[in-house]
Parts: sequence; C-alpha cells; structure tokens
Amino acid sequence: MKTIHGIQYLRAAAALAVVIFHAAEKTGHHFAIGAAGVDVFFVISGFIMWVISDHRAVTPAKFIADRVRRIVPVYWLATAVMVAGAMAGLFPNMVLTPEHVLSSLFFVPARSPSSGEIWPVLVQGWTLNFEMLFYAVFAVFLILPRNRRLPAITGLFLVLVTAGLLFGFDNAVMLTYTRPIILEFVAGMVIGEFWLKGRVPPLATGSALIACSLGGFALIGLLRLPFDELTIGPLAVGLVLGILSLEAHGCMRAVALPTLLGNASYSIYLWHTFAISVAAKAGSVLGLDPMISMVVAALSGALLGVVAYLTLERPLMQRGRARPVQSLAGRAGE
Repeated sequence: MKTIHGIQYLRAAAALAVVIFHAAEKTGHHFAIGAAGVDVFFVISGFIMWVISDHRAVTPAKFIADRVRRIVPVYWLATAVMVAGAMAGLFPNMVLTPEHVLSSLFFVPARSPSSGEIWPVLVQGWTLNFEMLFYAVFAVFLILPRNRRLPAITGLFLVLVTAGLLFGFDNAVMLTYTRPIILEFVAGMVIGEFWLKGRVPPLATGSALIACSLGGFALIGLLRLPFDELTIGPLAVGLVLGILSLEAHGCMRAVALPTLLGNASYSIYLWHTFAISVAAKAGSVLGLDPMISMVVAALSGALLGVVAYLTLERPLMQRGRARPVQSLAGRAGE
C-alpha cells in the first residue's frame, strides 16, 4: 500500500503544536493557537478510520478490541503516574476522588474536583473521551452496508450537535458529546471518501488550502483572537485536504525525523506535560531567560514522548499484536 507521508507529518506537527502550547503556557508565553493541533488530530482520525475500514474488513468487536489495545494501556500508565504523583504530594493542587479516577480511566466525561472543568486526571486525556465516542459509534455502524455508514454517522453526530445547541446541557457527558467538535471526525471521513475515489484537489488548489489554513492559524495566534472548533475546524479540514493534494501529486517524500515524530505523536501527546513541568520549574529556579525555558521545555516534552514511544508504546503494541494507528495513518489502504 502507498504510504501517506503527509498524514504522518501532520500528526507530528499537531503533536508538537500542543507541546509548544503547553510549554509556552508554563513559561509565561502565549501560543494558545497550538491547541488547534487537537482539531487536526480529530480530522485525521476520521480520515484514518474511514480509509482502513474500506480496505480491511473488520467486525465491530474486533475494531473496538484493536482500538482499546492501541489507546488504553499507555493512557492508563500515564494516568497512574499522575495519581501516584498526586498521592506523593507532587501535585499539591490536584484533588483525587475514586469517582473521578474511575471516570478518567474509562473515558467517562466528568468534572474535575480540582478545577470544576470537564477534565480527566491526566488533563490532555479529555480528547480521548471524544475519540472513544467516535470509535464506539463507528464500530456500531460497521454492521451497516458501506454506502450507508457515512450518512448514518453524519446524521447521528448532527443530531447530537443540534441537541446541544437547542437544550444547552449542563451534564458533563451530554455537554461533551454534543459539542460541534465531533463533526471534525465526520469531516475526516468525508475527506477519506474523496481520497478513496481519487477526488483530490488539484495541486494549485491544495497549495492554496495549505497557505490559507496556515495563514488563518497564524492570524489567530498573532492577533490573539478567540477561537473554538467552529473557527479552527474548517482550517484543520483545509490543511488536511491540502496535504493530501500534495501527497497525491507526488510532493511528499519519506523523511526520517518527521516520520518518527508522527509515529510517536500519541506518546508525545500523553507524556509531554510531565517533562514540561519539570523543565519549566528548573528554568525558573536557575533564572533562565523565559524564552530559553520555553524552548527547553518544549524540546524536553517532545523527547520524553519519543522515549515513551520507543520504550513503552511500541513494545506494548507489539506484545498485544495491535497495529499502530501511526502505521495505519501512513498507509492509504490500511
């Protein structure tokens, strides 16, 4: 199968954007637009799941089992480190309750007793609540004929978003699962369908989409404009479409470091905040220039993620015989 290098590189870029966002936040800088890496991840996730389901027949049970093996072990390890650190007094502002820990482990949206926000113990795990919703819905609709799956999932997600707009839920579960951000998975699936049919934008259009998307992100970041999934989502969709256009026209080549970072993007996303917290604290104690502290923190976060991928995530996947999402992201037909 043809390797989709662009998707790998986008995964790397999205993960690094989130890393820089948190490094900037910890060192007194502003890079809020880095949080948009999550929106890019969601679009890519929809794309990947749609493409692999088209080329590899799988039952709903097998699909869920593969996703659980892929997502859960590393996430539980990272969450366990957070819980252990809190119990040891390393996170004095963290309040632990059995209910919140269990909700976090089993991807049930719940308000944190520490902040009141709908966050799990490992804060960045909030995105996995959306991923698991998408996987569950996708698995259920695998029982339908292929030509009905996309309309069915799209219809369900539109109903959920509409319900959220109409009823303004306060319940953590409903408030989470009715957010418009879930439509980014749908957008990714639609892109996947176009990709499978060979209906990719011309090179000039793809290049323009990338320029407009990056320009939009830069404008929001530089002017510090408010943003949410309604503004960032279309930019993420345009970026993915543009990259796939370049891919289809032979403009992407294999490059070792971005490929490694793409492979390690899940571990980078889960583990980077541990290194960033330590590096930012050390920079403050040593009196380093805040900009230097931010760079060191970001590099430390990315490095810890790569090490975690090589020493934890990849061996766990090999032991469980679960094929990594990164490989699936990098191949057109898997």
